[in-house]
Amino acid sequence: MAEKKQQNSGYQKLKDALKEGNIGQIYIFYGEESYLREYYLGELKKKLVPEGFEEFNFHKLTGKGLTVQELSDAVEAMPMMAERTLVVVTDCDLYKLNDDQRTALLAMIEDFPEYCCLVFVYDQIEYKPNKTYKKLYEAIGRSAAEVKFAPQDKNDLINWIMRRFRALGKDIDAQTVEHLIFTCGCLMTGLVPEIEKIGSYAKGRQVTIDDINAVADPILDAVVFDMTNAVTKGDYNRASELLGQLLKKQEEPFMILSVIGKEVRKIYTARLALDSGKDKLWLMDLWGMRSDYPARLALDAAKKTTREWCADSLKLCQKLDRRMKSEKGIDSEGEIKLLLMQLAQRK
Repeated sequence: MAEKKQQNSGYQKLKDALKEGNIGQIYIFYGEESYLREYYLGELKKKLVPEGFEEFNFHKLTGKGLTVQELSDAVEAMPMMAERTLVVVTDCDLYKLNDDQRTALLAMIEDFPEYCCLVFVYDQIEYKPNKTYKKLYEAIGRSAAEVKFAPQDKNDLINWIMRRFRALGKDIDAQTVEHLIFTCGCLMTGLVPEIEKIGSYAKGRQVTIDDINAVADPILDAVVFDMTNAVTKGDYNRASELLGQLLKKQEEPFMILSVIGKEVRKIYTARLALDSGKDKLWLMDLWGMRSDYPARLALDAAKKTTREWCADSLKLCQKLDRRMKSEKGIDSEGEIKLLLMQLAQRK
């Protein structure tokens, strides 16, 4: 919990800075929640760049091939009809600069102009601070504010989704929202188009689970859950149909197998929880679940199995995983279909 609060502190400080009009000089934006990242980039731009003067006061750079000299030129450009400028650099790996570029970056950071706000955005590459480069690491620690855009807390996300539906003239209850999150994931970027689609499809004022299932594009984990759930019922035909849908969407067979293995492990631990009298809270803690919704689904699936079936099924998944990693020319799609048939038959 302390680690989570620490990760969120930069995010909260950014929100406070925008509210108070006390925007810093250097920021590092990273994390998987790109919707929030783009939103706060937009808020910075609103605060710092007068409309109509973007050409002079807003500079957007691509990190690949960027030199520190080019960056310095943008940072040092004086604002026009504004107090400050905004420079946004996307996917520049600060810790992979060569010695000369790193030295130049350190000099720029140490003598940074007060009128500029510089934001390093990590989008396609991961932000990995490296203490090996001690001077750079310490300079960034002193001068830059690191802001991690992580998936929102359960309650915040539920409230946000409800507000989005209300804006479309629709209502949705918390349980149905949890089904939406389970089906489409917890990232706002992916949820926005799904909410629009579901809102347009739903005939009544109240959005239902059937509305979501009818038009939502489920994430891989949700489809694989339905697949393994079909297997636990001995319904190979349904499991095969779902596999076909994933293959048609060109999901990689190895990735599909990986998620199948994860779901089987989850059901196995849920079965162990049932056998030992543990509840959904234990399962949520074990798997780091943000909501009890997937925990309840796993426990329901586990009720249709035995400990022996779970153990045998996990061994079959692990065996195929080793074969797909080691054997050349293996028919991955055919082998996964065979795996599903074996799991359903064992049930």
